[in-house]
Amino acid sequence: MTSSNIDSILSSHEVVFVNFYANWCRFSQMLDPIYNDLADKVAKEFPQHGHIAIGKIDCDADNALAVKYHVNKYPTLKLFRHGVLTKREYRGARNVDMFLDFIRKQVVTSITKLSSPSDLYTLDTKKRYVVGHFDDENSDNYKTFTKVASLLRDECNFIASTSKDDFKNERPSTDVVYYRPPQALNEKDTYYIGSINEQESLLTWAREKCVPLVREITFANAEELTDEGLPFLILFHKADDHESVAAFEREVAKQLLSERSNINCLHADGAQFIHPLQHLGKSLADLPLLAIDSFKHMFLFPDINEMSKDGKLLQFVKDLHSEKLHRDFHNPPPPTQAPTTTVGSVAEGADKSKHIPKTSSVADVGSSANAANQFLKAGSQPSSPPESVFVRLSPNRQRYSFRDEL
Repeated sequence: MTSSNIDSILSSHEVVFVNFYANWCRFSQMLDPIYNDLADKVAKEFPQHGHIAIGKIDCDADNALAVKYHVNKYPTLKLFRHGVLTKREYRGARNVDMFLDFIRKQVVTSITKLSSPSDLYTLDTKKRYVVGHFDDENSDNYKTFTKVASLLRDECNFIASTSKDDFKNERPSTDVVYYRPPQALNEKDTYYIGSINEQESLLTWAREKCVPLVREITFANAEELTDEGLPFLILFHKADDHESVAAFEREVAKQLLSERSNINCLHADGAQFIHPLQHLGKSLADLPLLAIDSFKHMFLFPDINEMSKDGKLLQFVKDLHSEKLHRDFHNPPPPTQAPTTTVGSVAEGADKSKHIPKTSSVADVGSSANAANQFLKAGSQPSSPPESVFVRLSPNRQRYSFRDEL
């Protein structure tokens, strides 16, 4: 693929899987025969024209494409659907079987069909849904809905009915599309009021509804989140504590909309991240709590009960960008009350510095489970100032070659 043919290839295929490589990169060289083998097998398994294409781009020969698609490490594997670049890179194992499994999943429909109106009452109340009720699955409206569902399959759940007789109460006169939020947000369904057949309009609306202001971070998605390059504002909570997550989401919506391009607002199951909690001098008994990881240091929000007061959450984020948090770490203000014993504190020194220890870089682990093990086995010697932990889950130099090596 080159600058001269990429547009025609993307527009004429439903799914295009692209390897952005550099000939000088040893990881690109290792991947090349595997990727060629993948192309041969995909051609045999999916012979229909316009369905799937496997492509590769030489980023040295066509640097403009590398810049256009923000490629700064090699090899980078990206997926396009209906000509649109998807948000998530491929980060799985680099072998033909895993590649094929990934491709197969991309062509499975992303819409769950409703068989009866009662199905609407059995939906998972913790998830986000875009619901559509259509007269005919061969209609232009449904085809547009299908494309949008495909583009946002990683961000939301799409469900639909295509029987006007069975769903006449949900579809009284014409096709309808609406968004159903998680129950914990205590929000009402929101109906799409534009033309369903206008793909860009429907896509923009659905993306705004489906991509939450606050996302969950796990070991499975930590690499892609760190690759976005924004500091993390993380709510650590117990797995069944949906109230705190909902409260955090409300405050982010109230206070941090203007900071959306400056920080990633996330929530995490504290049981999965017990190790960093311990080095913050905390345990599961202390949850929920808030912290910022700037990829250099970690800072603890003083009191989560103050989160909604006087714009303190916004000020906490601004203090990060002004480096006030860092300055206050080295020159803390005088205490206003006698210190108390920290619940769940660990080795002497950890509670004092409230830091995450520095370790050597993590090797290519190949799976989220192994990444978690590497992460949790990190060293525990305190250092000053407090150091980032999530930076160790970012793309590492034992799997990629980076542009800055040139």
